Amino acid sequence: MTATAPRFRDGLLAALPLILGYVPIAFSFGVAAVRAGLSPAEAVMFSIVIFAGAAQFLALALVGSGAPVLVSVATLAAMNLRHVIYGPALLERAGAAARTRFSWAWGWCLTDEVFAASLGALARGQGFSERFVGGLGLGAYLSWIAGTALGAVLGGEALADWPALDAALGFMLPALFLALLLSILERRQLPTVAVAIGAAAAVSLAFSPTLGILAGIAAGAATGTLHRSPA
Repeated sequence: MTATAPRFRDGLLAALPLILGYVPIAFSFGVAAVRAGLSPAEAVMFSIVIFAGAAQFLALALVGSGAPVLVSVATLAAMNLRHVIYGPALLERAGAAARTRFSWAWGWCLTDEVFAASLGALARGQGFSERFVGGLGLGAYLSWIAGTALGAVLGGEALADWPALDAALGFMLPALFLALLLSILERRQLPTVAVAIGAAAAVSLAFSPTLGILAGIAAGAATGTLHRSPA
């Protein structure tokens, strides 16, 4: 780590856009969890233990539909499998000098948005710092828990008078992630992105969104690898 490496405080400041996006979505999850029959404490524990927005909403749907535990666990694991590659991909982009002493801590907070924001910082030449990623991830994590608690405490009828807002909150998480990715997208990456999107859309329509996510990851990774390979 160099003397000019971004600090923990810089990570917290960089987390502000994520916090603005996370709090209302987590609020919506807290409301949905209470509607599904969970207590406020159980809803908050969901966010503390899982910390994966889309997966948490899916978990509520699976539990509410009476799906078997093993099926629910397998579905959620498949949906979140992409997180396994975030740490290695970030460290590869950071270079050989990147430290991993506290990777067990900041790796927990590598959601889609934290990962994208970290890549954005590297693309802007800020360098890699465990303190920076830790501050970024901690800010996102705490805001998700706080938003869940607020929605759970206010109860299942908190958004009853604003159905349009209730529906719109579901689009904020993917919109936030897309905005972060677009900010660091380069022209040479467009073919990989196009293949990943096409594969995800096709498999989602033909089978299920979970398989679509996995197909998009696999197709994007394969295309990116081939694209980078020397002729």
